[in-house]
Amino acid sequence: MKDIFNNKETDKKKGGKKLPKKSVPMQFFGNFLSTLLIFMIILTVYLSVSEENKDIEEISISDLVTSIKADEVESIVVEGEKLNIAYTDGQEKFTKKEVESSLLETLVNYGVTTEELSQINIDVKRPTGFSFWLSALAPFLIPILFIAVLIWYMSRQVKGAGMQAFNFGQSKARFIDPNDKKQRVTFKDVAGVKEAKQELLEIVDFLKNPKKFLSIGAEIPKGVILMGAPGTGKTLLARAVAGEAGVPFFSISGSEFVEMFVGVGASRVRDLFKMAKKTAPSIVFIDEIDAVGRVRGTGVGGGNDEREQTLNQILVEMDGFEPNEKVIVVAATNRPDVLDPALLRTGRFDRRVVVDLPDREDREAILKIHARKKPLAEDVNLEVIAQRTPGFSGADLYSLMNEGAILAAREDRTKVSQFDFIRAIEKVMLGPERKSHILSVKEKEITAYHEVGHALISSVLKHADPVHKVSIISRGRAAGYTLHLPLIEKRLHSKKDFLDDIVVSLGGYTAEKMIFDDVTTGSSNDLQVATAVARDMVTKYGMSDEIGPIALEEQGGRIMMGGAGVSSKDHSEKTTYLIDTEVSKIMNHALERAKQTLIENKKALDNITKRLVEVETLEREEFENLLIANGITPKK
Repeated sequence: MKDIFNNKETDKKKGGKKLPKKSVPMQFFGNFLSTLLIFMIILTVYLSVSEENKDIEEISISDLVTSIKADEVESIVVEGEKLNIAYTDGQEKFTKKEVESSLLETLVNYGVTTEELSQINIDVKRPTGFSFWLSALAPFLIPILFIAVLIWYMSRQVKGAGMQAFNFGQSKARFIDPNDKKQRVTFKDVAGVKEAKQELLEIVDFLKNPKKFLSIGAEIPKGVILMGAPGTGKTLLARAVAGEAGVPFFSISGSEFVEMFVGVGASRVRDLFKMAKKTAPSIVFIDEIDAVGRVRGTGVGGGNDEREQTLNQILVEMDGFEPNEKVIVVAATNRPDVLDPALLRTGRFDRRVVVDLPDREDREAILKIHARKKPLAEDVNLEVIAQRTPGFSGADLYSLMNEGAILAAREDRTKVSQFDFIRAIEKVMLGPERKSHILSVKEKEITAYHEVGHALISSVLKHADPVHKVSIISRGRAAGYTLHLPLIEKRLHSKKDFLDDIVVSLGGYTAEKMIFDDVTTGSSNDLQVATAVARDMVTKYGMSDEIGPIALEEQGGRIMMGGAGVSSKDHSEKTTYLIDTEVSKIMNHALERAKQTLIENKKALDNITKRLVEVETLEREEFENLLIANGITPKK
């Protein structure tokens, strides 16, 4: 099953695959080599044919006469002046006679009698005019023919380069025929995103029944922009709109407009909309439109910036002097914050559809679609898989299902089991198992204390997520990992949630320092994550009592020459110092909480670590039993 949420469609034109075009120099070089190879083959064959008689011994006429008199000659084949002689003992030789006289005259002159000649089979082969002239002219014709073919190839390439120059400004959009059932996608193939599909159903209804809207004076939006994280299904939603409406679909990426030559992008935009108008009603899909739709006026590239010229042409085509009532433009981006305001105004992309990450029910529906062509074992429960994959996009879920099938095939099984999907979740999240990465006894103990430090604090703190698995088996770049999954998926996160998350992140660092009086590089990622959360609390969410409810995050990419200034900093050096102080304060307070929690549960830390070193992996059920045995009540 194709990825229904993230896979970018392969380049297709008129229902078929669009093959990559080679450059003119590469084509010429390849054709030149092929021509040279053919010439060498012809030359080799010719030389082998022309020189095949070099191994046959040449004798004189007198030697031939002697052999005839000795009754050693079986047959003679006459080819012009050449005589091919076959002896009774199987030998073959040749000689040459005089051109003016016949063979009979020559032999009689040498004293051969008629009776002796009657014992020999004499065959005369008269060469045709064509073979005679071909053999005579072949050494001259073959080089001339090779030069002619080479000149023809060169002229052909020059002509092709000229034609490419004329086609340089034409659109490179892929066309999908609405009657092509193999490529057709409908809303049945798209799970989740209910609100987005509802918005797009109006577009489908307009394309099917335009009179319904026009009769009442309503105008359908000319442009729809799909906004969402990578892998959430923006491209497939656009294809589903075209598939539901049964109209031609033109697909192109924003980066395909931009070339090093000024004006080419604008020319391609004009050509794209020209094709769409001819087949109207139709849909034009521009993927990654932020490649050409970024804010203008930054001063980068000068007044003839190719990207800005392309954007200007898109704006004119969408809402210029010639309105396209039956051409709907659908665009997709994961960076709506960088788009030019003129692109988002009413009359252009005035309908904005947000494509969110799927929730638990949507994930289960997506998994069912991906499982259509996979033979599942009886123990497979997609609801459990959906519960264990919060934050997964549609693309991640496709990868999960595919990895599960690969794991089953690798073990020569005909059905995919639940255990395959559980392993696939960890592979997608963390990477494959590194079985060759064997830890020493000391490293194994350090890693075990580190991971149990995370897990134990997460189990004790009220606002932290419960633990589903603890392992010291290396995956990806991690020597071990602790899998946390929330009981209920949250859309809003409180200050207490963030503070407990930071404490959990510092649990491994604290456990190493407390047990071994030293720290390792294994805590580097934990520190990065915890520091980023603390900084966001201060600068983005207003969760600092000292600074208060002020947004102080720096707006990356907002450097405007001639606009809002050239500095990207939105606050003073004093405020920067205050931010750093608050972040440090949050981190130190979390470190103290982590240390205090581990000290209070030191017995549980040692016992669970000892068990983890023995089995290397603790699933949720066994981990919770160990908590209960050490006097800690698991979260329910």
